Amino acid sequence: MAVAASAVVLVVVGSSGPAAAAPGDYTQSVTQLNATQAQISFTPTTPARYVDVHYLSPNTGQQNFRMTNNAGTWQRTVSSLTSGFVLEYWFTYEKNGPQFDTPHFFYTQGGATGTVATPTFSPPGGTYATAQSVTLATATAGASIRFTLDGSTPTASSTLYTGPLTISATTTVRAIGLLAGQADSAVASATYTISTAISCTTQPDIPDFGPNTRIFDPSMSTATIQAQLDADFNAQKDTQTAQMASRRVAHLFKPGTYNVRDDVGFYTSVAGLGQDPGGVTINGDVTVDAFNASDAGNATQNFWRSAENLTIVPSSGSDRWAVSQAAPFRRIDVRGNLLLYPASFGFASGGYISDTRVSGQVSSASQQQWYTKDSTLGSWNGSVWNMVFSGTAGAPANSFPTPPMTTLGTTPVSRDVPYLYIDGTGKYRVFLPSLRTNASGASWAGGSTPGSSLPMSQFYVVKAADTASTINAALASGCNLFFTPGVYHLNQTLNVTRANTVVLGIGYPTLIPDNGVNALQVADVDGVRIKGLLFDAGTTNSAALLTVGPSGSTADHTANPTTLQDVFFRIGGATVGKATNSLVVNSNNVIVDHTWAWRADHGNAGTVGWTINTADTGVLVNGNNVLATGLFVEHYQKYEVVWNGQNGKTIFFQNEKPYDVPDQASWMAPNGLNGYAAYKVGPNVTTHEAWGLGSYCFFNTNPAVNLYHSFEVPNTAGVRFHSVLTVSLNFKGTITHVINDTGAVTPSGTTPVKVTNYP
Repeated sequence: MAVAASAVVLVVVGSSGPAAAAPGDYTQSVTQLNATQAQISFTPTTPARYVDVHYLSPNTGQQNFRMTNNAGTWQRTVSSLTSGFVLEYWFTYEKNGPQFDTPHFFYTQGGATGTVATPTFSPPGGTYATAQSVTLATATAGASIRFTLDGSTPTASSTLYTGPLTISATTTVRAIGLLAGQADSAVASATYTISTAISCTTQPDIPDFGPNTRIFDPSMSTATIQAQLDADFNAQKDTQTAQMASRRVAHLFKPGTYNVRDDVGFYTSVAGLGQDPGGVTINGDVTVDAFNASDAGNATQNFWRSAENLTIVPSSGSDRWAVSQAAPFRRIDVRGNLLLYPASFGFASGGYISDTRVSGQVSSASQQQWYTKDSTLGSWNGSVWNMVFSGTAGAPANSFPTPPMTTLGTTPVSRDVPYLYIDGTGKYRVFLPSLRTNASGASWAGGSTPGSSLPMSQFYVVKAADTASTINAALASGCNLFFTPGVYHLNQTLNVTRANTVVLGIGYPTLIPDNGVNALQVADVDGVRIKGLLFDAGTTNSAALLTVGPSGSTADHTANPTTLQDVFFRIGGATVGKATNSLVVNSNNVIVDHTWAWRADHGNAGTVGWTINTADTGVLVNGNNVLATGLFVEHYQKYEVVWNGQNGKTIFFQNEKPYDVPDQASWMAPNGLNGYAAYKVGPNVTTHEAWGLGSYCFFNTNPAVNLYHSFEVPNTAGVRFHSVLTVSLNFKGTITHVINDTGAVTPSGTTPVKVTNYP
């Protein structure tokens, strides 16, 4: 369950000049680049139209410059500084009309000390079909670069870099930055695998998607389509028997109009095959409810189902999508109202909407928490604990803590999911939406979603008979992957090494690592897109289920980040499962867009227990500039999220602590505090920001257990949290503080404790 955070709003009344900026509206810093240069940086809390810096120069008096915007941080380099010079500087910036002035700041230039910035490679290391022209660079002005091509460690006597390197065979490039008076940089390394033989084995443009994919055509009779939908639903609906079963199914509708009702059960994907949502119209309903008597009117276990890329004209004027985790509602045009709660008004436990338009009202009622991004709503009604919105027209105004609405005007960086569609010639393609910055509203609202597409001939369609070996062979040949509905056991790690590889799944394809291997690893390359996979831990412990980038990754992927979307993790529940970490992000600039990492608190007999389905951490982030939009992490046994990278951002976080802690003595953090925080920002992190975060405890095994705090962060001005809350569910155990030492102990009555801003 989670809450979104609001931007700081400054109002100027009766003033003809700039207003004074609020300290919480920005951060600023100065970094020495070398003996004579320093870089001034200014990061507004919410986007600014422009930022001007003013400073008193050593030789020419006051200088005024428009700063350069680098991914939300505005920068200006000042030259001709000498050791001991005190630089006086201040800023002017504009947001939505008003202009603001900051106080004056002071910085003293040091001597020629420091460390040269580690060299970077462009393009980054990876597998390429042709020779590459590789450029080396360091952010330290005046520094030289020395390199080797034979794998040896570079030194001051190695070859001097003077221009791009032509890499025409598999080579490891190693480089070091040098500058007199500064310490040498760390050694950077990148391996380029050049295989001119790489070309995906030609696949059909109209492929066989396997026996679990239903493809409906408007020429089919309504009765035939409805009979298939009903048969699939009856097999997938029962919470007691289908929730942990192995059946997987996808319903794909070719462009046209259908008069049907699709009740969506477990492990079912429903999607239109038009290029945009208007290509497929359902005159009827695409529905999730508390379908079973055993649900007791609640939808709190309505997991693992999805709807995408179609128009719904509800039969009664309102469509119902009463779901909890891992149930995305994407690229939908609802011509009516949308109800996010079960017909019984029983609880549901949180969900996700993206790139969607609802002409009527979205009503959450008993839905405990929700995140909506990049959408347009007629209106919104309802809140319980934590409702978060970013880039959503029609969202309620920010009002946390009462009611608990957290609203951001835009989403900092987003890119909608890759998706299957049929082109005008009847061939299947995969569309790849473009990257958006400061996004607001659905990407298709003004016409087709901007982007590019790939033919299915460049995808290997993975089906039941495929092994890890055949899948890796397809990746090595240059193929993208399209996983059809099914369960796939992997006896070796799947390795994605090529930039811009697409791994797309429908119908919740489930990857299970055997013998303790990691399920999937991604190299530190640009633009990999992974969407629609469920990782289910195997019986032998894996170090990680999905890893993005090797440890120590340094490449900058700002222009073309890797995206993980609708990627889910499960430890136990269906079978005994063990994994130290579920998701590890080492690469920079990764976008984690809607994930649920879940150590099971219930499931098949013998698959759940403190010493049975063991897992330390759900999400471990070591890369810089990583953004999480819609982060659900539950029941892990140590820190559930650990964020060590700089300049991380999270919009919406929902967490439940492990239910089954046996006693306090077995659940103590290394710092001696009771329990492990749900979300820990590493002690060396200086910049991090998060909006809309909820953490709950339900220590039903031993209600005497206590958690000292749910959020553990460094006490520094650059680490900021907004709209944060804790709850003790049915007063099973307590949480003493919300964040660090701030926030009261959780009371009885399932009553939230809220902190609006920290610090």
